[in-house]
Amino acid sequence: MIRSKWQARLVGGLADPILRSWLTEPDSLTARCQQASSVFRVRLLNFTKGKALADEAAGDASGRQLAWVREVALECDGQPVIFAHTTLSTAEGGRMSRWMAGLGSRSLGSLLFSYPGFERGAIEFLRLDARHPLYRRAAALGPVTTTLWARRSRHRLGNQAVLVTEVFLPAVVTLGR
Repeated sequence: MIRSKWQARLVGGLADPILRSWLTEPDSLTARCQQASSVFRVRLLNFTKGKALADEAAGDASGRQLAWVREVALECDGQPVIFAHTTLSTAEGGRMSRWMAGLGSRSLGSLLFSYPGFERGAIEFLRLDARHPLYRRAAALGPVTTTLWARRSRHRLGNQAVLVTEVFLPAVVTLGR
């Protein structure tokens, strides 16, 4: 089994208070983006059935499980500020599978924070560098620094759970200034 390096708290050199506030936001990032910009958009980058990343499948004894994978860019005033990567196991059918398939360019966060019954797990943090596949995918959206901060949390509804990972692009700090 692969040991995850995700941490339950922020560790390692995060001096920017604006970035820290985004990373530790307890509520919907979609709602916060909408408040911080004139024009908010969710741009669908990818929705496919594929293998979960190694650190997403760490609790899966059989290895990397098959999952629905959805990737979007959250854009504020035309600028990508957050890259979001979501996985949902294909092993269990249910409402979440149908909802994910029908989201298109709508925000998953607006569903997770408004639909009764969702339970959010703990937020975990990781500083990504060019070795991590999510860093490389986020870097394709525009200029990045040598490391990018990310957070993830699991949202449960009945017997299904969706893992949402958000990678914060450098432009996100301009929304708080």
